[in-house]
Amino acid sequence: MVSESESIAKLTDFIDASFVAATQSIYNSKGRVVVTGIGKSAIIAQKMVATFNSTGTPALFLHASEAIHGDLGMIQDDDVIICISKSGNSPEIKVLVPLLTRFGNTLIAMTGNMTSFLAKGAHFVLNTTVVSESCPMNLAPTNSTTAQLVMGDALAICLMEMNDFKPEDFAKYHPGGALGKKLLLRVIDMLENSLKPMVAPDAPIKKVIFEISEKRLGVTAVVENEKVIGIITDGDIRRMLNDRDTFMDLTAKDIMTKNPKLIASDAMVIDAFNIMEDFSITQLVVVDNGNYKGVLHLHDILKEGIV
Repeated sequence: MVSESESIAKLTDFIDASFVAATQSIYNSKGRVVVTGIGKSAIIAQKMVATFNSTGTPALFLHASEAIHGDLGMIQDDDVIICISKSGNSPEIKVLVPLLTRFGNTLIAMTGNMTSFLAKGAHFVLNTTVVSESCPMNLAPTNSTTAQLVMGDALAICLMEMNDFKPEDFAKYHPGGALGKKLLLRVIDMLENSLKPMVAPDAPIKKVIFEISEKRLGVTAVVENEKVIGIITDGDIRRMLNDRDTFMDLTAKDIMTKNPKLIASDAMVIDAFNIMEDFSITQLVVVDNGNYKGVLHLHDILKEGIV
């Protein structure tokens, strides 16, 4: 779609003083952004609202045709209104524009007709003019709606930067997604149902095998005076069986791995995963101030869909 990409490229010429002023007015506002439109422009308006809300700019959608039948009541005194219309001259827009500004709200027009009723009635205008639609008949909104979409994204991104919006902030609005979990989920959140396998240093191997099997984490910590002094994995058990004909005289301290990799319960789960990956291990012992809290397993992280 050459004409569509050209329409997008031309938008750089329209990032002008009016765009800057419109962005500043939203940033300075103590209210929300109300985005309205009709037809295909209404669909773009809904997408803009979704993007604003997920990037720290409170917004809501107002359908232009419903506005004059009661929905104008959702607009509050400090709200900034963005009205989207390619022509800026549709009957609904002509009725709506005076109503949107009668209470003193700032009105930002997004239109492809800079001499339209909408453009003349707005405080600021975001220019989304396109030469033509990519539709063979130059009728179906294609290039024009793409231009609206891109202009809306540009506005949202500028507001993100002005609000110093960080990945951690983004995660707050997306707690159910992979990014949210990656930035918000801590080790302690994964230990609520932990079985916390542990044995004493003098525990017989039979006890060690039973503990690993019962807790189903493939590992047990070796704990002495409430401190972790080592770990034993199911791999350690297999190697011991391969190397010896009998193990009746062995205890946990004889086969444990000293100085295991540790992590604090308030650490981020993604950091725990990175440690596992760096050292090619599948478990981490969780310790706070020397006190054993449990075991975090790689499988638990993968099940959360973080990576």
